[in-house]
Amino acid sequence: MIFTPRRTKVLSVLLAFTLAASAHAQSYDPTAHTDPINLTPQVREAHEHFYNLDYEGSLSRFEAIQQANPQNPMATDYVLMVLIFRELYHQDLLDTTYYAHDSFLTSKRSVPVPQATRDRIEQLTNSSISMCDQLIKSNPNNKNAYFARGYARGMHAAFITLVDHSYVSAAKQGYASRSDSEQTLRVDPDYADAKMAIGIQQFAVASLPRILRIMIGITGVTGNKEKGLDLLRESAAHGIVTNVESRTALSLFLRHDARYPEALAVQHGLAQQYPRDYLFRLEEANLTKDKGDGPGAILAYKRVLDDARKPNFFIDPRLQMTYFGLADTQRGQNQIAEAAQNYLEAAAQPKCTDWLRRRAQLNAGEMFDLLHQRDKAIEQYRQASAGGGDQSQADAARRYLKTPYTGK
Repeated sequence: MIFTPRRTKVLSVLLAFTLAASAHAQSYDPTAHTDPINLTPQVREAHEHFYNLDYEGSLSRFEAIQQANPQNPMATDYVLMVLIFRELYHQDLLDTTYYAHDSFLTSKRSVPVPQATRDRIEQLTNSSISMCDQLIKSNPNNKNAYFARGYARGMHAAFITLVDHSYVSAAKQGYASRSDSEQTLRVDPDYADAKMAIGIQQFAVASLPRILRIMIGITGVTGNKEKGLDLLRESAAHGIVTNVESRTALSLFLRHDARYPEALAVQHGLAQQYPRDYLFRLEEANLTKDKGDGPGAILAYKRVLDDARKPNFFIDPRLQMTYFGLADTQRGQNQIAEAAQNYLEAAAQPKCTDWLRRRAQLNAGEMFDLLHQRDKAIEQYRQASAGGGDQSQADAARRYLKTPYTGK
């Protein structure tokens, strides 16, 4: 190769950039870009319980942290986080199969959250935002306050989206969360945790049809899927608070776009890190199913069920989600009798929500029709269409009471 003066100059510039990037990577200290409370052993211990779905153990620890730090909004945010995710889990809303496609946006599902839980979630959200407002008023460059306010707003937006289907209000909260995170990064460009909310917004806005963006009032907000995914990768790699949440969102978004091998790689890492997190294990099976490996998915679902039989392996596993996923996979593999049985198992789980129970009953009825066991099918359709409770499956069930399901 001949090194002309011009080429030598270009190589020198490239070398300088490479060395600068390398020096930055070596000197980057994530602990300098977060609230000190996030680095304490007490917070880390509470997170360990949270990511193993020990919501009660996590809540008691975060409440103790809040009591010891009453003026720190992050301490309040952590209690809010546990309450929201515990309720979503109890409502069978943390199985990401529900969000892998856009149909959940038009769901008629009713989510009966206890009023006391709603009231406490609202109180904690407002309390955190109020504390942050005061801190920012005292110091307009308080990066930790901007982040904590955005974090509270983002969690509240997720709650009202999934529970109340309040898309307009949630969109406004989500945009406010993004704005707070952008302000955090203006103060401190290396505040990796702040990149999660922006990444989620970037991907979500880019994924919504234009007409829906107009309907929920976010026409002025831009979005870019790949930029959103890159931001999530950055917050996953360097975040202190959002490391796990960013990987969870990254896996969900990759799944949404049918990038199953990438999503599965992310999810496998989470399941390896937290092998007793029932949801991470379930999601591995879900992704294996979605990528088209039916036999592999069936084995993965059965491994989850096998581990659930071990004493104290999982904490409060909601096995209806595993049985339902297994039944769906067996249905796709034309294992109709096995699918019927596992839909029944899903419906029979003692903590199954009415919404998921009736979905399982409807699907079990369809399987019995395909097996030409009309009496059993009618029994399931009647249960799925019974009065009271969730009615999202009622129309289909009543239709099949009149005319047997044929699989078309």
